[in-house]
Amino acid sequence: MSIIPKNFEEWKICIEKKCGIPLTFQFAKKRLAIYQDYSHPETIRFIEQYGIAHYQRVCGWFSTVIRTEEGKHGI
Repeated sequence: MSIIPKNFEEWKICIEKKCGIPLTFQFAKKRLAIYQDYSHPETIRFIEQYGIAHYQRVCGWFSTVIRTEEGKHGI
């Protein structure tokens, strides 16, 4: 596995195992809201550091977490 995850499973391992952050519905919603705000300093910094392609992948992965949790709980 590279330092920058290339797929959802690598990213999930990175977030949950290496960083110790549970990928909960609330966490995913908060992070995605920040990343969808193109003027937010965190979003700007993320895109500058990792590039637009990885930014788009991460937004998609957060969306996947949200959809999965919504499906589990009928939200």
